Amino acid sequence: MGEYDLHSFILACDFKVDDVDVMWKWLGKHRDGLHSIGAHHVVLYESIWEPRRVLVTIGIRQARSIREVLSSPAIFEWFDISGADDIPPVFGGEVVEKIDLIGSGEDNVVGRVVVGVMSSVQDVSTLMDKVHDGLDRFRQGGVRKIWVYRALDDGHEVLILQEIADEASARQWIEHPDAAAEWMTNAGMGAYPTRFVGRLAHLMSVGEQV
Repeated sequence: MGEYDLHSFILACDFKVDDVDVMWKWLGKHRDGLHSIGAHHVVLYESIWEPRRVLVTIGIRQARSIREVLSSPAIFEWFDISGADDIPPVFGGEVVEKIDLIGSGEDNVVGRVVVGVMSSVQDVSTLMDKVHDGLDRFRQGGVRKIWVYRALDDGHEVLILQEIADEASARQWIEHPDAAAEWMTNAGMGAYPTRFVGRLAHLMSVGEQV
């Protein structure tokens, strides 16, 4: 979660694919289409515990573009080429806060673990107060960065990405989350997918040559 994730709006989807490389090549062939809807970066994380499961995030320049994407027939083609059985939930939101717990300025996420959770909280402001109160404990648990996004169509729905030092720390954090990480216990409830645990697999800058 480095320079390429410093955007205000995001589209994110957590689903299973038939072939990660085939889907990524398809996305690469549709750079012009992605650029036309205001996308500037596409990031794909691949699960380290569940074969074929991916988390894809698309950085978007403006909220209007997110609504256009969600209503576009192209999104159905994307899931069709991916081999998804059903259209999975697509999260469209804006950044609430980006917290760097290490302050090193490092942007290289390769090899580190990313934990993604889509969840519902009672109040986002209260959530962030708890997060800030527990930052030392997050740091002790191996959490390096926290990115919080709030859904545009639901003020209680959030996407939270955490960069964690390594797989062992991620497993410990998931099994024994801090009370400040209330979203961890809500993962997998209702229409939300279970928590995603993976590593960076692909990164594309839209508008730049491969």
